[in-house]
Amino acid sequence: MGNPGCFSWAGGKNRGKMVSYWAASATGLMAAGRMKRDDPMNWQSILTWIWANAFDPTKANVLVALVLLGALILYFIHHARRGRQLYVRPIAGLQSVHDAIGRATELGKPILYVSGIGGEGDVATIASMNILGCIAEKVADYDTELRVPCISPIVMTIEQELVKQGYTRAGRPENYREDNIFFVSDDQFAYATAVSAMMIREKPAANFFMGSFAAESLLLAETGSSTGAIQIAGTDQATQIPFFIVACDYTIIGEELYAAGAYLSREPLLLGSLKGQDITKLVIMVAMATGIVLVTVGTVCNADPRWYNWFVTLFAV
Repeated sequence: MGNPGCFSWAGGKNRGKMVSYWAASATGLMAAGRMKRDDPMNWQSILTWIWANAFDPTKANVLVALVLLGALILYFIHHARRGRQLYVRPIAGLQSVHDAIGRATELGKPILYVSGIGGEGDVATIASMNILGCIAEKVADYDTELRVPCISPIVMTIEQELVKQGYTRAGRPENYREDNIFFVSDDQFAYATAVSAMMIREKPAANFFMGSFAAESLLLAETGSSTGAIQIAGTDQATQIPFFIVACDYTIIGEELYAAGAYLSREPLLLGSLKGQDITKLVIMVAMATGIVLVTVGTVCNADPRWYNWFVTLFAV
């Protein structure tokens, strides 16, 4: 293994990793002109190159910020697991979930849950799946039928498992019906048409529209409104929020959708992460306001830029 061009993957457990690190370092040294292809392996030069390129001192503020963020999240997760009540701002749409499920139970009608047109990798769809799991558990407690039409077979499979877990957590696995979570169509408007027809035929008492939506949002919301159902919608698509606001009873806006899973489940891991991120956002807003004030006052007073540039540089990326 003396020449950079001759590598062997045989040997001990970590031999392959060591060779790959050595190869990358040797390549960097040769590119910098500090090692020739026929030179024997120089571990000191290689380690020096790795250390010089492993950490950029000008990005130390980013490292400190990441460490502080991680520490905050771990701190709140720890307290949540110990039973401490963490305050989360009330969200009207999520507070009404119980009322919507209760209304459907009283009327003896099903609940319709639409997770949007996003795929399994879409952030809004993942958030919607978390909400579905929580709603499934509450629906199982009330012994109410839950209908979930899906636009993707993969999303359907995942949501079937989530609903099944919800019924199991509620202690009623025998009431779970796999056929109630079904694939409709992978075409946007064919899917919207089928779901709209379902709302007209079955007249569910409560409709949930959670996830990523596009032009079909108003079609679904207007159809559901015409049947007299209570409707709770949530999306991170800014262009679709106005349509949900005018056609639904409650609307979860933007990042509230991502927080909904923690809000409903009260899971310590999710709740602690949410609280830690909220505190981080507060710190960032305070830092931005402080920077604006310092720069403005310094500019107006014609002060030496050095007395406020240190603060600006502290947050440079």
